[in-house]
Amino acid sequence: MEKNKIDIEKSSNDGYVAMVQHYFASAWVLGKPGESIPRDLFMRKVDNNLYAVGMISGLGSVEPGATKAVDALLYAGPQEEDKLEAIAPGLELVKDYGWLTILAKPLYWLLNQLHSMIGNWGWSIMALVVLIKIAFYWLTAKGYQSMAKMKAINPKIMEMRERLKDKPQEMQQEMMRIYREEKVNPMGGCFPMLIQIPVFIALYWVLLSTVEMRNAPWAGWIHDLAAPDPFYILPLVMTLTTLLQTALNPAPPDPIQAKMMWFMPLAFSVMFFFFPSGLVLYWITNNVLSIAQQWLINTRMGVPPQFNLPKF
Repeated sequence: MEKNKIDIEKSSNDGYVAMVQHYFASAWVLGKPGESIPRDLFMRKVDNNLYAVGMISGLGSVEPGATKAVDALLYAGPQEEDKLEAIAPGLELVKDYGWLTILAKPLYWLLNQLHSMIGNWGWSIMALVVLIKIAFYWLTAKGYQSMAKMKAINPKIMEMRERLKDKPQEMQQEMMRIYREEKVNPMGGCFPMLIQIPVFIALYWVLLSTVEMRNAPWAGWIHDLAAPDPFYILPLVMTLTTLLQTALNPAPPDPIQAKMMWFMPLAFSVMFFFFPSGLVLYWITNNVLSIAQQWLINTRMGVPPQFNLPKF
């Protein structure tokens, strides 16, 4: 709006105009639901830090002795989906989930249903993650099975790399031969995770955008799921579970990749110290369930869980 470069429709027969901020929105809705009223839409900069959006509509001709009216409703308040949807069709979309709306809306609906049964948003978040993990159990299991196979042949790969460290081409051929003979796909653990990523990103946006998390307590010292943990206990637990999960994964044969496997979770965890508690709680739950599932699958496949600690 500052540079007048936003591309919006200049005229319309229905709809609304709105301005949003985190958790809240203000919107003008012209006419009753389903009523077609031509209007011109505008936006402009009013002052240094003041901006405006609006609609201009005429009444048309009014016959002598007759009356004519146009309803204009102003909404200013929280982005509560049910309330916004009841005011005008599509108004709930001011709660913007981005390109993952198609996944985020059903996730929010399910989270809301869980809250209506449980009565606590924190426990509802944890219950939702449990349901998602159950839905993806078979797919995740395939990924962990592939990682367990990788862990089983890792000593053979490391011995071969040490033996052929001065012959990179021969090393590559020998590595491919081992993978082929052992029927291991080095990318097998990644594909199942990639399929799940959009769902967990959508859930991330749901938890980040949902106003019901504001001032909602969970347990103990967490009195506001929309605010960071005041004592940084949840982020520390999240960091520990992330590092534990990394330690359970097979160490990559390449030393540089092995180091990156530890730097990335640490860097990622630092960001969570400033994230809302609800988001951190969701990630901890996901980590703990993933560790339990990985431990179970490794044990079943006869590959004892072991911790691959970093060697810097």
